[in-house]
Amino acid sequence: MTREQYILATQQNSLPRTEHPQFYPVGIYGWRKRCLYFFVLLLLVTMIVNLAMTIWILKVMNFTVDGMGNLRVTKKGIRLEGISEFLLPLYVKEIHSRKDSPLVLQSDRNVTVNARNHMGQLTGQLTVGADAVEAQCKRFEVRASDSGRVLFSADEDEIVIGADRLKVTGTEGAVFGHSVETPHIRAEPSQDLKLESPTRSLVMEAPRGVQVNAAAGDLKATCRKELHLQSTEGEV
Repeated sequence: MTREQYILATQQNSLPRTEHPQFYPVGIYGWRKRCLYFFVLLLLVTMIVNLAMTIWILKVMNFTVDGMGNLRVTKKGIRLEGISEFLLPLYVKEIHSRKDSPLVLQSDRNVTVNARNHMGQLTGQLTVGADAVEAQCKRFEVRASDSGRVLFSADEDEIVIGADRLKVTGTEGAVFGHSVETPHIRAEPSQDLKLESPTRSLVMEAPRGVQVNAAAGDLKATCRKELHLQSTEGEV
């Protein structure tokens, strides 16, 4: 052994040796570990509660592939079954009821149907209220369901009644403030026909004559002052 090897060996043997080596732990321990476990458990409980609430809502609202609750989405549009309530405006093109049931629109106040043009201006309005039914439009028409014939129409100039017969069932009859033009006035069978003007004169005119006929009863003409029967071109 050379001198250099001997010196190196003696120096290595003289170094102090550690009996217990030090180790540094890696990870989360103590209160940090307990907090982490607590947050993981809280997250797991929250996920379970959210999943249970989602399943409960789906069951209560009756969610299906076709829709939810009374609402069904079909190829022709949306179908509602039962009573439905709309809290905001509803914009639709057509509303149809089932073939075996009527269509009912119900409101605690008025039911108003508006019609507008392409500029958004109001052109027609129908309001069904507790006291009256009001229609605001240029012309109001009522047509027969089978033939489409106009039964009643009203505008600013005139009112037309297109029915074959106008029947007044009131006990006081019909009151006209101005003149009435009609080709025929008759009472119901076994009933009296009475033409009366309480405060003014009663005038019946026709370009080709006025015919008054009582087939099964008497004919009476009564006035307060004078009764005039006059013929312009013939006899009385």
